[in-house]
Amino acid sequence: MNYRIEHDSMGEVKVPEDKYWGAQTQRSKDNFPIGTGIETMPMEIIRAFGILKKAAAQANRKLCGDRMTGEKYEVISKACDEVSDGKLDAHFPLVVWQTGSGTQSNMNANEVIANRANELAKKKLCHPNDDVNMSQSSNDTFPTAMHIAAVTAVEDRVIPAIDALTDSLKRIEKENEGIVKSGRTHLQDATPIKFSQEISGWRSSLEKDKNLLELALSPLKELALGGTAVGTGLNAPEGFGTEVAKAVSALTGKSFITAENKFHALTSKDEIVFAHGALKALAADLMKIANDIRWLASGPRLGLGEIKIPENEPGSSIMPGKVNPTQCEAVTMVAVQVMGNDAAVGFAASQGNFELNVFMPVIIYNFLQSARLLSEAMLSFNKNCVSGITANREKMRFNLDNSLMLVTALNPYIGYENAAKTAKKAYAEGISLKEACTQLGFLSSEEFDRVFKPEEMV
Repeated sequence: MNYRIEHDSMGEVKVPEDKYWGAQTQRSKDNFPIGTGIETMPMEIIRAFGILKKAAAQANRKLCGDRMTGEKYEVISKACDEVSDGKLDAHFPLVVWQTGSGTQSNMNANEVIANRANELAKKKLCHPNDDVNMSQSSNDTFPTAMHIAAVTAVEDRVIPAIDALTDSLKRIEKENEGIVKSGRTHLQDATPIKFSQEISGWRSSLEKDKNLLELALSPLKELALGGTAVGTGLNAPEGFGTEVAKAVSALTGKSFITAENKFHALTSKDEIVFAHGALKALAADLMKIANDIRWLASGPRLGLGEIKIPENEPGSSIMPGKVNPTQCEAVTMVAVQVMGNDAAVGFAASQGNFELNVFMPVIIYNFLQSARLLSEAMLSFNKNCVSGITANREKMRFNLDNSLMLVTALNPYIGYENAAKTAKKAYAEGISLKEACTQLGFLSSEEFDRVFKPEEMV
């Protein structure tokens, strides 16, 4: 491999000749061989850096035109576009496990953009710190990138996946409107319920989760940029944060604003914690829905067997013909991961010591992983499982007819204690509720038939 010599304030460093990064990126790459090749800074953060650096250059062009010349702005802007378009991904090698402020990833972006801009200009025109990082600090750029990436992940990936899954549930809810089945509480028989009502509970959970995520988006759309090192805005022109937020909004098509209190924006990560809490709520509901579906589909002969789900692949290397609820299992594993991520996000967010939180890379790594896993899991779950759910009407009717909790319908006519005696006798002797009730003398056969109508219990 051929190298070139780059330098920073600490001296000279050898850098691969074919890479745009500079000395500080190389130092980080050499000093943090942790999770190398696997746990690199998420590409969503790199894209966000491309957006915010272009927005910063635009604001500097307007507010500091003597330093951000038109020539510099043009090539920096083009280089930023290449970063945000993913054309320069190979030039962002740094791992998550670096400085907790994300300084080295900020400098990675500064160096790549500056060197690419100089290549476009065909001369050494732009400096990573003086030009690309003008009016900024790593301490306000990294939290800004976090918010841009988080909003984009939730709005463009998670919410559309929720909508797709919700639409499938709406369809099967409508298709199964007339089916009455046994309800279950505590994993025990309960009073009847419509299958469509059961599905509506799943659907409503997802709709609520979407609402919670939308509530979380508003605080995430506040940007720290303009606070610079400790929140005072040192070395940034007046109005810089506002101008950057306008530019980021124009570039993303999303409504960002500058954070009112930059001291809070740098040290507190409560907006991310709140938003990830909504992701955890979604994970919890997906765990419940997936568990319900795999229980209802259990069998095919020795389980509940009340619904059928698509058979996608063989389920065993030793048991021929076995098919398992694999999509449900994938969803529940994702849910567990997200719940673990929530703990990491919460602990990391509590470490905002004095003027800066220094756990930011691990916070956004976990947040973006949760958003990605949830969105991909929901799309797969919808396509390969939920959309193909069908009701086993015969099994539902059989289970309903044999449910002892239908006795609840007799409470108004024979009283709770007599109804309990009826249920216990039917269970102990293996007879029907009607037989038990009439044998106990609580109702005649005709009276029982008149008041005992499971379809009216829903």
